[in-house]
Amino acid sequence: MNHGRRSLLGMVMLGAMEPLFAAMPPASGGAAAPTLDAELAAIVDDPSFALASLSVVALRAGRPVYEGAFGRRTIGPDRPATPDTLYRIASISKLVTTLGLMRLLEGGKVDLEGDVSGYLGFSVRNPHFPAQAITLRHLLLHTSSLRDDGGYFWPATTALKDVQPAWSSHAGPGSYYSYCNLGFGLIGTIMERITGERFDRLMTRLLLQPLGLQAGYNPSELPKAAQERLATIYRKRAVDSETWSPDGPWVVQVDAPGIVPPPGLAGYVPGTNATPFSPTGGLRISARDLGVVMRMLMAGGVHEGKRLLRLATVERMFARQWAYDGVGGNGNPLGSILSPRGLGNAHYPDRPGMWLTPGFDAVGHLGDAYGLRSIFALDRASGNGIVVLAGGSARDPSVNPGRDSSLARYEERVLASVYRRAILGQPA
Repeated sequence: MNHGRRSLLGMVMLGAMEPLFAAMPPASGGAAAPTLDAELAAIVDDPSFALASLSVVALRAGRPVYEGAFGRRTIGPDRPATPDTLYRIASISKLVTTLGLMRLLEGGKVDLEGDVSGYLGFSVRNPHFPAQAITLRHLLLHTSSLRDDGGYFWPATTALKDVQPAWSSHAGPGSYYSYCNLGFGLIGTIMERITGERFDRLMTRLLLQPLGLQAGYNPSELPKAAQERLATIYRKRAVDSETWSPDGPWVVQVDAPGIVPPPGLAGYVPGTNATPFSPTGGLRISARDLGVVMRMLMAGGVHEGKRLLRLATVERMFARQWAYDGVGGNGNPLGSILSPRGLGNAHYPDRPGMWLTPGFDAVGHLGDAYGLRSIFALDRASGNGIVVLAGGSARDPSVNPGRDSSLARYEERVLASVYRRAILGQPA
């Protein structure tokens, strides 16, 4: 398939004044940029593993040095991806949700060690360990003993207090890591209940608007121009099937043109069930705007000279608070080496089996949903960072796994190229 590939680096070098790139030096990207453009375009158009779309941003020493976009944000109508194309970024949303929660923490609205039952107004207890309280820290670290087996999304008309979640029967709160999306649905609902604001609008007020971003957890409330820039997520398989058809058509998975609000919002009461807004995975945002978030974190919570988060809060959030013991006694490796965890983020040390790409010691988050794969990774010490948003693949990524990491092979190729060319500045 000819994706009509396109890189927007030229716009940056000519001085486009988007917030992320306003201070970019004229020689941004350097001699390696054309090579990187060509390498990324070749990955997107690889006939053995084509991608629907790809948007990339790279920062070096805290400054943006590259952005590029390839493929199509929609296929029929045929529209190219750009650096300001918005994607449903999957679990990177958890990191952004955590930033909103940290603002409430700084405002004295929550305590990470507080029993979540008190915030929610109903009891949240593992029936196998009823005497042990579940805290916000447990939810952020995926050590709450909640499990996703019973679901983690319900319509706005369903109250979470009426849901019977799944629980671990062998490990109580705080003792065992098992990745759990439902925990962030509870976090979003807690945020609503203590503020009285609907989660999507609360996150806009707390974080997205102060950063000057056109992004949101409810795409139906985005400005029309931003809705027009939404990427449809595709795979070459039917939505209700596990069978891939690499030679078949691209099939819409999520965010088809014509966005509608989540059903049941008309009578929704904030604090009853924030899962329709998906604090766990539903943020729509561009690679460029994720770069703005990344620069704020690299600056210790400061954006355009204004402090959004205290440095101590950022340090607390990224401090390593859980690490796998190597034998399965404190976590489920899910077939691979587990990443150490901070609050709402993962750590990717520069070690074989744990790195994202060799040489890059990073923290951040990954995303994987409906065909989209996403990477938000920064080295806070060096100021180097990479954002990758891929809008779906023609083949199952699991059939072409990475050679050096738990990523798909195409993700490894993208990261290696961006790190080598944009971060290290190596030409061909």
